[in-house]
Amino acid sequence: MSHKPNNPKDKKEAPQQEEAVLDDVQEAFDEQNSIEDEENDLINKQLSDIDALNKQLQDAEDKLAKEKKEYLFLMAEFDNFRKRTVKEKSEIIKNAAENVLKGLLPIVDDFERGLEASAKSDDPASVRQGMELIYQKLVKFLAANGVKPIESNGKPFDAEYHEAIAMVPVTDESQKGIVIDTPSKGYTINDKVLRHAKVAVGQ
Repeated sequence: MSHKPNNPKDKKEAPQQEEAVLDDVQEAFDEQNSIEDEENDLINKQLSDIDALNKQLQDAEDKLAKEKKEYLFLMAEFDNFRKRTVKEKSEIIKNAAENVLKGLLPIVDDFERGLEASAKSDDPASVRQGMELIYQKLVKFLAANGVKPIESNGKPFDAEYHEAIAMVPVTDESQKGIVIDTPSKGYTINDKVLRHAKVAVGQ
């Protein structure tokens, strides 16, 4: 049985091949580590982004809860304000009505005294004079409370202030559409119609 003689060249190439294999392994290991590092960096970045988004979400929820609380507080305040306003308005109307009625009582007293005096008097002129004084007092009281009569006779018919209850034939063309008579006076209160004047209009 024959043996091949050892080739010195083969002995020399063996360590070089081993070194090349080791270099390839190290390079593969380094490449694997580099990939893992990139993956770790990417994961860390994604986790960081998630944390940032969670913080933004929490901040938004906190802000929403605060604004909702403030909104409910304002709604409660507005409801209280509305109730106070309605109550105050009701009190003002009630007090105003009481003041007006209270102001009428002295005039009622005058009427009662006038009626009592007229029952004992045989002088129609003095009775009339007393009634006129009471009437003037009443008109003055109404004016002090913003109630004024609407001027009608001789004025052009105005549906805003007048209510026509009759049409009167006239011969004078200038009297057509003019108020001829006022069976029932109209009144305004603070420039607003309280009662329309019932009038007869020339036709």
